[in-house]
Amino acid sequence: MKNATFRQLRVFSEVARHLSFARAAQVLHLTPPAVTMQVKELEGHVGMPLFERNGRKVALTTVGEYMLVYARKVLATLKDAEDAAARLQKLETGTLVIGMVSTAKYFLPHLLAEFRREHGSIDIRLAVSNREQLVKMLHANEVDIAIMGRPPKELATRAEPFAAHPHVFVAPMGHPLAHTGHVPPSLLREYDFIVREQGSGTRAALEKFLHDEHVELRVIMEMASNETIKQAVMAGMGLSFLSLHTIGLELGNQLLTVLDVEGAPVVRAWNVVHTQSKLLSPAAEAFRYFVLERGEAYLAEHFPVTLPMPGA
Repeated sequence: MKNATFRQLRVFSEVARHLSFARAAQVLHLTPPAVTMQVKELEGHVGMPLFERNGRKVALTTVGEYMLVYARKVLATLKDAEDAAARLQKLETGTLVIGMVSTAKYFLPHLLAEFRREHGSIDIRLAVSNREQLVKMLHANEVDIAIMGRPPKELATRAEPFAAHPHVFVAPMGHPLAHTGHVPPSLLREYDFIVREQGSGTRAALEKFLHDEHVELRVIMEMASNETIKQAVMAGMGLSFLSLHTIGLELGNQLLTVLDVEGAPVVRAWNVVHTQSKLLSPAAEAFRYFVLERGEAYLAEHFPVTLPMPGA
């Protein structure tokens, strides 16, 4: 593999991440034929196929799984070298890879737009996934810094809270529980629920609440999309438990209502996280300081629900 290029490794890694040549082409701003060519050239260097293709379905071969481990190590080492060079030059340039849980997409892009106005020389890449996947990306050094709720215990990380993150029970407008007033958690057993998937921070917050209250819900559906859950609740399919930061538009337009459940809101914290072994580039340090300084004020302005930070 001595003739393999970093470009080929980047393309291979991106195809492996999405298991889609078309999606990798979009992310890398390349054409699908260019992505296919890069992978074929890398397969030529390896001497064996890296992917199995069955129509539009793509899967890693056993060789591909092994090569992916090393490709990611090489790319992570190169990124660390670039960051170290930037630190030595004290320049806020280069590429900043930010990982975020999907719930953060309701506010982080707005913060990033403001950050870009002040740091226009930094190229930003966003990686969006659920909490479980984001922890794996931190471990693999695939992101420089992450925005998430509950920080990982299985990794040595530096996690700094920057804003309260409330979770609430939601129902469609006109639901009987919306007029009940104070709702005991035990009453939730009588209703259908649509919940986030296992591995998400929202699901973990819900399960802790249910464990503490000794309540088991009637879950009729699991979904990995906050948007789809909101539509299902508005359609009357059931109740749900969501981050307050995902439902601002629906509350403002009276499409959803927040239930006054005893013990809710469940308030956690938004954290800016990076692994302790990670030497942050000037770009990553600039973003970290920006979020710590501006994040709480932005969320308070756009989601004006006064709730204490956890532990406050």
